Amino acid sequence: MKGIQRRPELPVAPGERLLAWAEAADGTLIGGTRDAFYAPARVPWEQVEAADWDRDTGVLRLSEVGSWGDARPEHVYDVADPGRLVQLIRERVTASVVYQRHVPLEGRRGLRVIARRAPGLAEAIAWVFEYDEGVDPDDPRVRLAASQALLEARGEVGLD
Repeated sequence: MKGIQRRPELPVAPGERLLAWAEAADGTLIGGTRDAFYAPARVPWEQVEAADWDRDTGVLRLSEVGSWGDARPEHVYDVADPGRLVQLIRERVTASVVYQRHVPLEGRRGLRVIARRAPGLAEAIAWVFEYDEGVDPDDPRVRLAASQALLEARGEVGLD
């Protein structure tokens, strides 16, 4: 029957169900469940830093959360038609963010305090910092500001 897309054979973790998927130009199947992105490796939504699909080039780029100073793992796929996958990625990544606030240190430069959690795990919150370009996380003033911002953020979220 035309217009009905069959769910592809992309292995997902027990208890998960593929909600959206696409096929890359090289034949790689990629998709997403309520809990993670699959390509075919599993990347939990709370570990996805950013994702974007460029309509002009057909490139889907997904980068993972990483450690400051280290290259962030990145997944790049040539996908002519991502279907609902891009929408699902945006929805799930946004849903994983519990708290986000920018803390200015020098003019507009500063750090961002971010709390993320996996879907369905209300008690498991991961706190991360993102630093604007030119901000050194090893600077004692930056470390002090980050510690204070984290204390305030935990209080705002109700985890003090």
